[in-house]
Amino acid sequence: MAALTVRNLDDDLVRRLRIRAAEHGRSAEAEHREILRAALADESRATARHLAAERLAEFRRRVSGRDSPTASELLAESRTDRLRSLAGDAA
Repeated sequence: MAALTVRNLDDDLVRRLRIRAAEHGRSAEAEHREILRAALADESRATARHLAAERLAEFRRRVSGRDSPTASELLAESRTDRLRSLAGDAA
């Protein structure tokens, strides 16, 4: 495992980190790891959401102007076909 050293921290910040660690029942070092893990996980999720939004916007640009049916239209068509199929099976 890698080690990380952080220098020149404000004394008040160190005190607050130690208090937070105690409140969570962890050592100060374990608390620091958890803070870093959580911060980077949040960043990772935000990046993933941003990339997904970009892909969706690109898809919408590519299909705009096509005379494609909407999802609700496709669903209605599927339901109609299914009803016809069931009615034909019952007759």
